[in-house]
Amino acid sequence: MSNDVQDWYTRAGISLFAIIALLIGWDVVADYQESVNFGHMAIELSVMSVAASGTVLLWLQLRRARSDLALALVENEQWSRENRELLQGLGAAIHKQFGAWQLTKAEAEVGLFILKGLSHKEIAQVRQTSERTIREQARALYRKSGLSGRAELSAFFLEDLLLPLSTV
Repeated sequence: MSNDVQDWYTRAGISLFAIIALLIGWDVVADYQESVNFGHMAIELSVMSVAASGTVLLWLQLRRARSDLALALVENEQWSRENRELLQGLGAAIHKQFGAWQLTKAEAEVGLFILKGLSHKEIAQVRQTSERTIREQARALYRKSGLSGRAELSAFFLEDLLLPLSTV
């Protein structure tokens, strides 16, 4: 479920609990003026308390979720800023290696999409070509690189980025 839909449901829940609490509160006042017995009013006050508590709890949950989201966005931006140079360096290293393998421009582009995790079908849609063409370009990439497939291609570039097993 998307965040917008969850946000809408939470707001609807807050509104519903608030309306229930107000209506029951109005009924309690009317019952008090009519001198209704204490047992009946105690039940209504209990229900009103539960509805008011639901309103407050949902409102706090919505605030916390928004706060967590804002923090995550700030952390994401900070991480991106801090690692932009490293990512650019990795991108340059990938392009350099693709050049060493003598890949065509199309093969290199397919290689980047494969590294990003796209399927052949998705790459074909992005590049506006047939899935068969993408498969052939991927085969050429693997043949020229001496790698057996998608997993080895990813491992080729990621292996040096990962910590050795002895430090994990």
